[in-house]
Amino acid sequence: VDTCQEVVSHCIRSETFGRNHFHENDFLGEGEPKSARCDDLESLKKRQCGVDNIENPRGSVVVNRNNPVTIRKKDVAEKLKPEQITQIQPQKLTLTLRSGEPQTFELKFKRAEDYPIDLYYLMDLSFSMKDDLENVKNLGTDLMREMQEITSDFRIGFGSFVEKTVMPYISTTPARLINPCTGNQNCTSPFSYKNVLKLTNKGDEFNRLVSQQQISGNLDSPEGGFDAIMQVAVCEEQIGWRNVTRLLVFSTDAGFHFAGDGKLGGIVLPNDGKCHLENNMYTMSHYYDYPSIAHLVQKLSDHNIQTIFAVTEEFQPVYKELKNLIPKSAVGTLSSNSSNVIKLIIDAYNSLSSEVILENGRLPEGVSISYKSVCKNGVVGTGENGRKCSNISIGDEVSFQISIESTSCPANNKPEVITIKPLGFNEEVEVVLNFICDCECAANGEPNSEECDEGNGTFECGACKCNDGRIGRTCECSKDEVRTEDLDANCRKDNGTDICSNNGDCVCGTCECKKRENPAEIYSGKYCECDNFNCDRSNNQLCGGHGRCECRKCVCDANYTGSACDCSLENSTCLAKNGQICNGRGTCECGICKCTNLKFQGPTCEICPTCPGVCTEHKDCVQCRAFNAGEKKDTCEEDCNYFQLIKVNDRDKLPQPTDQSFPLTHCKERDANDCWFYYTYAIRNETKEVYVVEILECPAGPDIIPIVVGVVAGIVLIGLALLLIWKLLMIIHDRREFAKFEKEKMNAKWDTGENPIYKSAVTTVVNPKYEGK
Repeated sequence: VDTCQEVVSHCIRSETFGRNHFHENDFLGEGEPKSARCDDLESLKKRQCGVDNIENPRGSVVVNRNNPVTIRKKDVAEKLKPEQITQIQPQKLTLTLRSGEPQTFELKFKRAEDYPIDLYYLMDLSFSMKDDLENVKNLGTDLMREMQEITSDFRIGFGSFVEKTVMPYISTTPARLINPCTGNQNCTSPFSYKNVLKLTNKGDEFNRLVSQQQISGNLDSPEGGFDAIMQVAVCEEQIGWRNVTRLLVFSTDAGFHFAGDGKLGGIVLPNDGKCHLENNMYTMSHYYDYPSIAHLVQKLSDHNIQTIFAVTEEFQPVYKELKNLIPKSAVGTLSSNSSNVIKLIIDAYNSLSSEVILENGRLPEGVSISYKSVCKNGVVGTGENGRKCSNISIGDEVSFQISIESTSCPANNKPEVITIKPLGFNEEVEVVLNFICDCECAANGEPNSEECDEGNGTFECGACKCNDGRIGRTCECSKDEVRTEDLDANCRKDNGTDICSNNGDCVCGTCECKKRENPAEIYSGKYCECDNFNCDRSNNQLCGGHGRCECRKCVCDANYTGSACDCSLENSTCLAKNGQICNGRGTCECGICKCTNLKFQGPTCEICPTCPGVCTEHKDCVQCRAFNAGEKKDTCEEDCNYFQLIKVNDRDKLPQPTDQSFPLTHCKERDANDCWFYYTYAIRNETKEVYVVEILECPAGPDIIPIVVGVVAGIVLIGLALLLIWKLLMIIHDRREFAKFEKEKMNAKWDTGENPIYKSAVTTVVNPKYEGK
């Protein structure tokens, strides 16, 4: 890096600045470029750069104008002018920004009581609004009276609109141009927009002029209201807007035309967003297309106008979608004859004025802004919600924490100005942005310094900034006098082919190593052959996390060794529970046990899945020495002399684990006669000790009589139980059979017909002589 500007830019991207005023050349290592003087603060300190030689400028916030918010009462005799009222604090600040370091300041907002209001009533005068016009004729005085409850300084104006005066929006026949209505209706000629009354505090004048208005007509259903809104917004002088709260009431019972619809009438020029009122009439409706919604949003915001859409129920969905696109706007439902317009306006005003939304002007490239709001009752908002506070009453104070951050320097390195303002209000905060793009030490540079090869450069910030035509760390080379081939030869290691090991640039016969994206990774060495990031790794860490990488080799910390510093010289990790290294069954290598007995495993060679337990292992020897019994009875002297035996006469006298400072195991084993014996096994000072209870616990013989009596009694009881069960089952079976018989008996039916082969035994003979007397 040859120029100070490049060095400083790099410092800024690193979020720090480094300066070294040593005249010796021992600060920069071999192969390090001049830009290596710029680094983070801790790195510079580690490299023995003294605190006095480090330049580390910081950003700042300076409040230039900080007038307190106005506390104003309606009943006070003295009335302030609008420009004397302050609702936002502070009003001007100067921020000094350093790349990557945000600067934060607090902005307060407080709604002033009795704040002046300008209200312009813009009404659709197409034929469908005829009955609405009758109710609006007395709006001036009625609205003035109601608004006195809110402000003592209120002005009202009136304007009307219909449609563009070209086909197919209106009929252009001569008769229809004079009276666009059918039948006997008396209508005025169609027009685009007319400013009937500029803003005034005379309510009776409003009533008089509105009473003189006549309904007009057009052909299609959507109206040309966007043309009218644009003119109301941009024609400040003709409308009479003051720098106070500006309200625009848009009253209609129809939809709207927007940009592109003008093509139907052969109008293709986009709306220019300028004022075209002559004699209070919009004269360019036939020349310019309707404005777009985005264009309207921009102009309404630029002129601090809050819009109230007073529309009928039928078009509520359309205008609610439009409201979502226009900040600081509201939608109210207009009755069919506009009888509720005053209540609608007051409700909408209260809704709009209870919300404050901050917006900022265009930000310079590389500058970002963020908001955090602290609203009523301590409600905190961040992100997009950090721009606004709701439900603010008169006298309530809210605050915003605003952070501005720069990520780069502007191309011209000149101060920038941005504005922050609450939507719908005329006040704004001016923020001047200054950028730290250079080290202060650069201003104190020494031109033609002896430090730079006898005057061939400027010595600034501890390094040489070479004059034109000179190169090198101390400007010792001339571009015209030295051939590149000769210089490159000095940058090849061992006469190889790679210049600066392909990791740097050859400048005046000296290698200046490249910088990597990660500032912690550095190339170094006379030929840039070294680096601090290509050493061996362990556990995915450079030098195992226990050393530093120097020229591609690990320099290990104390108590570590190995090519990747992964071998610990500490043996504390190898200690088993019994205090022995690897449980006496292995060796400790690099802090890890290598078990020599293959039966044992685990981090300290204490786990033996195939081994018997300690108690089982020593059972036979304890039994033979204490009781002269067991499998090793005959070889006891030879096999079981490895421990010291101590006999006790009671289990309570055995050593307890809590009483010992060495591992102790309690054992309970059974001999061939089913007798239990108890002992403990411990290793103390490499001496194996066994404490054994000298009295065996043998089970007593069984009592035969109770067993026989019990068996006999059990057999008898089981027999009785079986008899009872059998008897119970038989009773249940008999009852079921009897019930079945009774049921079949009840259901039996006998045939009552005569037997065809039956002959009666009685024969009746009639006397032929009998006459019945």
